[in-house]
Amino acid sequence: MGRHQHEALHPKARPATALELVARSMRGRVPALIQLKDELMAVSPFGYFRGAAPVMAADLAQLPSTGIVSQLCGDAHVRNLGAFASPDGRLVFDINDFDETIRGPFEWDLKRMAASLVLAGRAAGHKDGTARRAAAACVERYATQMRAFARMPQLEVNRFQVHRIDLAKPVHDALSKAERATPQHTLAQLTTPVSARPISARPISSRPDARRRFKELKPMLWRVTGGRAAAVVASLGPYREMLEPQRQHLLDFYRPIDVAFKVVGTGSVGLRDYCIYMEGNGAGDPLFLQIKEEAASAYAPYLPDARPAAHNGRRTAEGQRFMQIQTDPFLGWTHIGSRQYLVRQLNDHKGSIEIADLAGANLKAYAEVCGELLARGHARSGDAQTISGYIGSGDAFAEAIAEFGIVYAGQTVKDWEELMRSGRAKKKA
Repeated sequence: MGRHQHEALHPKARPATALELVARSMRGRVPALIQLKDELMAVSPFGYFRGAAPVMAADLAQLPSTGIVSQLCGDAHVRNLGAFASPDGRLVFDINDFDETIRGPFEWDLKRMAASLVLAGRAAGHKDGTARRAAAACVERYATQMRAFARMPQLEVNRFQVHRIDLAKPVHDALSKAERATPQHTLAQLTTPVSARPISARPISSRPDARRRFKELKPMLWRVTGGRAAAVVASLGPYREMLEPQRQHLLDFYRPIDVAFKVVGTGSVGLRDYCIYMEGNGAGDPLFLQIKEEAASAYAPYLPDARPAAHNGRRTAEGQRFMQIQTDPFLGWTHIGSRQYLVRQLNDHKGSIEIADLAGANLKAYAEVCGELLARGHARSGDAQTISGYIGSGDAFAEAIAEFGIVYAGQTVKDWEELMRSGRAKKKA
């Protein structure tokens, strides 16, 4: 397809309405949380966009594509990048959400990122002209970096460090948050000292010296006890088996203390998400593991050549390893009954940006970081020479994707307004 064709959008070609597409994606989720997802999506057009990956997947599938395939993040937007601790303890900044990851046309990630930059830019006070220029800067930086990758040995591509991160204030802010987000900080945020209470309410540890348990912070966090807690802890067995021996050895130092259900994000609301609080070398050595249910990627129905994932937790973990230069040492997968789960650390030195961080010159600076990180992820998992050759040396591709970002942001506002009119959600104050 011609580069200029990327600005097109055909919302009337959708296989169903936006409301129906979102409703279909909620099948099999926790019924009591469906209303909460609607409320989170109703907060703003950007909030709606975060929860509407299934809608955009359907929209992108109606358009011509390049057919140039790489590993997709699948939900590439400005708040799905963040800081976290690498296995050696250094803080890194990268794409950090892979629930929708799958192999597909590389431009789908860029189109979703461009739309998110426009929506987030509007929310941060920018006019559309400025937001559009930021989206174009994102794609221009992607193209420049992809051309560089096309000339580099593959081993160098695989370990390439993004130095532009040092120039973006929102990234510095996220790294500062990550530095403070220690396991001890999470311990104070999510748990409370154990007081005298009946045996049935004690943490799951059989040891009488357990001193903390999860807080009750409904509707976002609550304790899980009894048989359900036992099933969650039992899922550590198959999880341990898939870990490398050195990771198994590290995990064996920790024992489970308590279990909670935690609501995370917007798109994931309604999926089963458990946290296990564990202790290693005493109470001062906490480890929090997140066991997060994974459904099929929203893009899977629209990619006829994609084989159904045998395990969606594994699909997510392996997609993350394809695209990230450093990954969580506890990243893995497991199952509870017939449901499939991703396993990773919860909040260990993690930090993300806020929309307010994108005011002024920060939007363009951050957009360029987004472009470079997407380029690295796609080059690690695809063919940099083919992608670079398609994009070419001019700015036609970047301008078309930026225009698509404006058009899709406008469609997102219409879809958000439809949600507001439907009565399914109320806008939070």
